[in-house]
Amino acid sequence: MRGGQWQALYLLHGLVERGHNVRLLAPAGSPLAQTAAARQLNVQPLRLTTLAAAARNADLIHAHDAHAHTLAVLTGRPAIVSRRVAFPVRRNLASRWKYRRARHFIAVSECVRDTLLDAGVDAARITVVYDGVPLPEPAERPRTQVVAVDLDDPGKGKKLIEQAGTLAGVTVHFSKNLEEDLPHATLFVYITDLEGLGSAVLMAMAYGAPVLASRVGGLPEIIDDGITGLLTSNDPAVIADSMRRLLSDGSLASQLGARARDRVEREFSVDRMVNETLRVYERTLS
Repeated sequence: MRGGQWQALYLLHGLVERGHNVRLLAPAGSPLAQTAAARQLNVQPLRLTTLAAAARNADLIHAHDAHAHTLAVLTGRPAIVSRRVAFPVRRNLASRWKYRRARHFIAVSECVRDTLLDAGVDAARITVVYDGVPLPEPAERPRTQVVAVDLDDPGKGKKLIEQAGTLAGVTVHFSKNLEEDLPHATLFVYITDLEGLGSAVLMAMAYGAPVLASRVGGLPEIIDDGITGLLTSNDPAVIADSMRRLLSDGSLASQLGARARDRVEREFSVDRMVNETLRVYERTLS
């Protein structure tokens, strides 16, 4: 489960809690399908037959990735598309065709909104809805680990973090389960070439962990440098200096973590994300 899948799951729960009839179509056996089924949500395999059957009675279809975008517009039903990535939209004929046919786009950040505008999407068809993350209960636990996400994606900066950790004399724990590891994080490091927003960063902020992240994409929209975290260039030496600074200055790290948690509570809650998405649905259907 990566950030976009968790956001889809949070949205499903929120819609069901508000009394809406929601059906999830996801690839059979995928982590999202398995997690949704375990939580007793209405989930079916994503196939042309199941999509056609679901679309007949659907008020709208919300697509959460590029493949789903294509399938959604083929049904002829009102389609809303979430775009989470900050790389440019392709300009080939097929891409132009499907981007013209989506009724509305939900951009995960102003940065992503700009990529849609650059692709020729009318501003009236784009709404920015930031991710939302659950706010865990505060807990006094020893913070002893420098934590980063364990991803094989070469654009996610694992090698840069390893190099910076060596320069700083710091052991970095690459986590496969942030919910387990973030309560123990004395620092969360998120280095990437490009980022639509960074829901893992929001999760770290919700846990009150001080965050060091790349100054790219949508990350500056959620991190106020020096206030709710630190932003850095993708230079191992610069990253290492910032790691040492945060690990040696407990007062600064504590202040950044506390202010970050406060900002998530005010601006990046799951309830806010669900309510703003519902408003997009209502405007689209009206």
